Amino acid sequence: MLKDTDRILTTHTGSLPRPAEIEDLLVAIDRDPAVRSGSLDFPRLLDDAVRDIVEGQRAVGIDIVSDGEMSKFGYSTYVRERLTGLDGPPAPLALADLADFPGFASSIKLEITTASCVGPVTFRGAEAVGADVRRLQRALADTGVEKSFMTAASPGIISQFLANNHYPSQEAYLYALADAMKTEYDLIAEAGIILQLDCPDLALGRHLSPQPLPVSEFRKIVALHVEVLNYATRDIDPEQMRLHLCWGNYSSPHHHDVELADIIDLIYRARPAGLSLEAANPRHEHEWTVFEQHSLPDGKVLIPGVIDTCTNYVEHPEVVAQRIKRFADVVGARNLIAGTDCGFATFANFHTIDPGICWLKLKSLADGAALASKALAGRNRVFA
Repeated sequence: MLKDTDRILTTHTGSLPRPAEIEDLLVAIDRDPAVRSGSLDFPRLLDDAVRDIVEGQRAVGIDIVSDGEMSKFGYSTYVRERLTGLDGPPAPLALADLADFPGFASSIKLEITTASCVGPVTFRGAEAVGADVRRLQRALADTGVEKSFMTAASPGIISQFLANNHYPSQEAYLYALADAMKTEYDLIAEAGIILQLDCPDLALGRHLSPQPLPVSEFRKIVALHVEVLNYATRDIDPEQMRLHLCWGNYSSPHHHDVELADIIDLIYRARPAGLSLEAANPRHEHEWTVFEQHSLPDGKVLIPGVIDTCTNYVEHPEVVAQRIKRFADVVGARNLIAGTDCGFATFANFHTIDPGICWLKLKSLADGAALASKALAGRNRVFA
């Protein structure tokens, strides 16, 4: 994953706005999974949508593209279709920062279907993963794009959205999820696609409850989740993986977000070579300084968000360039890829950003990276 180019490459975090017809079908599938097999047009619609979404990324200057998560309703809950045992009644989800402001919380409309684990977890999604992989590979061939990634939910985030009502302990549940999801992870990596493990559990997990956990208690959870993640990805080259860390892709006070400095040592233990994290929004933009105190380990590549995915402001390319250069000064330009804070449609029907504005923001990301690359290339051996 270490770059051999003389410029800053660009990527994003995975999800992109879906066409209205696909969005409607995914909402229906989330409520009744049988809708997927009953829709004969869905595979064709997905083929067209993935090709268009890859072409759209290429057109605005994104170097490392994804399928936009076109086939998934939600980045974490999609596993209900691919794993057995997740058929129980949902457990309520809560966010501590929203619980503090119920009036504000009532303005956020997120309708998702969760469930709980009530039986043995096994993997039944090989066909679905294979279809996603082939669809992306065809789109890459059609558009001439070479570099790609595909997202997959981590055992930790699955366990937090789909509560355990079957296994004797949370640790046992996590390892069962790891054993099951390993097949998906391996299939993506074996296809030559970069595997992105979506791990909001390593940050969002602290306040995904009515009250935020004490940092000391949360660190124990993070340590276990990283251990489980490493177990699940043990057969994949770290260079073939990246980890996405976030505090929740929704507009709120975020005043209970755990400080990056309080968990970064544990995050560094994770096997993936790439580390994608929020770094553009007002709550976390200052944390570039964390990497001054906690040096990026050898072999790691940092993918900081330089575009905020919770505001419809379109960042000026100069702002993007400044953010990139700030990180380059700390971790080195060769160890840096410019990204976004999070996805633009983490759930199919949840649009924090207007879909059209999303593409303007991605164009600004590419333009800003070009400005930063030009400035950095003028420095002595900055990409060496």
